[in-house]
Amino acid sequence: MLFRFLLFLFLVHSAVAQEGVSVLMDSLAQTSSESEKARLSIKIASKLANDDWDRALSYMDIAKESALKSNSQKTVAHFYKALGDIYFDKDALDIALEHFLKAYSFYETQPASERFKLENGLAIIYARTDNEEKALQFFKKVYNYQKQKNDTINLARILNNMGSFYLEKNVDSSVAYFKESLHLSKNISDPNLKMFLHTNLARCYVIKDEPDLAKSYFNKALVDVEKGASSRNAAWFYNEFSEFYQNIDMPDSSVYFAQKAVKNLDSVAPFGFEQQRAIGLLYKGYIAKGEFENASNYFEKYSAIGDTLNLEDKRVNLEKLLIGEEYRNKEKIHALEESKRQSRNYIILLGLLAILLVLGMLLYRFRNKLKRAELEKQLATAKQKELNTNLELKNKELIGKAMIEMHRTEIIEDILNDLKEIKLKAAKKETQNAIDYIVKRLKRDTSSNVWEEFELRFEQVHESFYNNLTEKHPDLTSRDKRLCALLKLNLTSKEISQITGQSSKSVENARTRLRKKLDITNSNTDLSAYLSSFG
Repeated sequence: MLFRFLLFLFLVHSAVAQEGVSVLMDSLAQTSSESEKARLSIKIASKLANDDWDRALSYMDIAKESALKSNSQKTVAHFYKALGDIYFDKDALDIALEHFLKAYSFYETQPASERFKLENGLAIIYARTDNEEKALQFFKKVYNYQKQKNDTINLARILNNMGSFYLEKNVDSSVAYFKESLHLSKNISDPNLKMFLHTNLARCYVIKDEPDLAKSYFNKALVDVEKGASSRNAAWFYNEFSEFYQNIDMPDSSVYFAQKAVKNLDSVAPFGFEQQRAIGLLYKGYIAKGEFENASNYFEKYSAIGDTLNLEDKRVNLEKLLIGEEYRNKEKIHALEESKRQSRNYIILLGLLAILLVLGMLLYRFRNKLKRAELEKQLATAKQKELNTNLELKNKELIGKAMIEMHRTEIIEDILNDLKEIKLKAAKKETQNAIDYIVKRLKRDTSSNVWEEFELRFEQVHESFYNNLTEKHPDLTSRDKRLCALLKLNLTSKEISQITGQSSKSVENARTRLRKKLDITNSNTDLSAYLSSFG
């Protein structure tokens, strides 16, 4: 039933979107202005981007051609900004940044009211890509603009964003920004904003290891939630409060707030990351309370949502990689086509001259053959690179699936070890039987062949890698070899953390330990480049 309902919503959304696209296409057919063609075309591309990416790309090309023909810097800048928005929505941040910067070269000299949204987008991208200096530079521009307008609520929101940016970098700076935002919003009736500010301050004091202050701000946020925060925002707060109580060993309170989070999300996002987090907190809370049957039930729900999210996350990441690769290949093809057009014009000119000079014509034909052969060679090379890229993505998809399954197996094995220790301490026979029952159910999900499957697939691509690596570094553990394989595939720490389920910080620590084992700690050798030397 849920699937049918979601399918119905998708079809309704698609029908509405198509109706809007048809109106825009009619307007596009009737206009003769190049600036208007560019505006309408990029708007059509934006509406098609989620449902028909290939058609969206074709309208992007039309918009770009019309924008350049318009001879209007403003039209070209508007095109690049709109194109950046499309790639930003696709989470292709590097491509979005490239287009935003092209647009900003024009908007930078325009009034602040016209460049405000673009600067806000640049601030967010730089923050998400950990470019602290640039992010702060654009956040300040946005902040100064709102300050001039005396827009209190937007100032408070910007300060909240700046505090969130510094939360894991400089907690004292975060506290200062959050408190300034709270001061500005004291006379504003916005329970969602105040809930975020109070909760963020509580998170700061958790980091600063001041639990009493953290709890006081959590209680203030609870009052904000009760004043009318949205279900999603309330669920996020309940999860934060639940995690706080879990960390200070108060499982009853942790379970209570996790249950409230689950209840809020059941109707709005039953299969999202926040719901998985709430169910995970419930599972851990029931373990701490010794209610193992409830813990087992919630662990199954946690695993089921995790499997769904892993598949969706992998699909999104693959789509993002394909979009980026498609964009780069498209740019290369455009450059080749432009080169080919220039060559064609040159050929025509030589042909006209050849009518007068036979010798010149013979020379022209010879040079033309060489150029055509070179162009065809370049096109063939570009197509081959595209095929290699698709093959590499498929390999990553297969390896990613094996690593996800392996990580899931490791989690279950850790839980089994914890349950064995709990069983040794349990006095009642009923408790021991309950634990045996949970262990039996968990063992059905374990697999000892995940790593072997990964090695088999990996060695099909890199046949001699493990042999060469083990020969030079025989003391590496299986976990070390796994990390070596992922780094050999040129994956970033963020991508490795997504595959293995670890935090980015844990992956960075593992990389540091690996450099020590490989004895390259004190050198400037790149770790991935070093591993690539093993075949």
